[in-house]
Amino acid sequence: MKKSTKSKPNTAFKEKQHVVYPLQGVGEIISIEEREFQDEQLLYYVIYLDVSDMTVMVPVHKAEELGIRPIVPKKEAERALKLISEDYEPVPADWKMRYQMNLDLLKQGSVIDIATVVRTLYHRSKIKELPILERKLFDNALRLLVDEMSFSFKMQKSNVESMIFERLETEAARRAAAEKEEESKLKGAEQDEDLMDEFDE
Repeated sequence: MKKSTKSKPNTAFKEKQHVVYPLQGVGEIISIEEREFQDEQLLYYVIYLDVSDMTVMVPVHKAEELGIRPIVPKKEAERALKLISEDYEPVPADWKMRYQMNLDLLKQGSVIDIATVVRTLYHRSKIKELPILERKLFDNALRLLVDEMSFSFKMQKSNVESMIFERLETEAARRAAAEKEEESKLKGAEQDEDLMDEFDE
């Protein structure tokens, strides 16, 4: 592969821009280079991924297909953060089915999809300890979410992570209180039925 000195056409992303690479995290486009590959001149994004200390080359014409996208604006990051603290639908008990479902969401790569995986697996872990593969998936999803949100909010990663867990724990406490209240109502209803039975006798 030979580097060419030809001028570069317009591209969707620019040098020094931070972008999201699905399943990898936030990277910085350190250069845009035209290179010869199999007798063709192709334009490449050269992206440095800080989290893995790795540099990758992505053909410009393949970037959209690979899901590479810009960092979401603050408003979209706030929407993902709000989703974390909202109620959620029950997930499959079969961990293999759950794993594939959440892996597919991560591959789609939107900040909302990533937040959904974090929320789902966090609350599932409160019911039963996650299998090793799911635990790794949760850790990866959390890293991806923290990584992107730190850029959107212009905050330290540690502060963003604390903010995420605060909302997760608030929702967990709310659900626990709701379940306790429901259990108390059911118990009270059973006691009322017992009293009515005794009265009828």
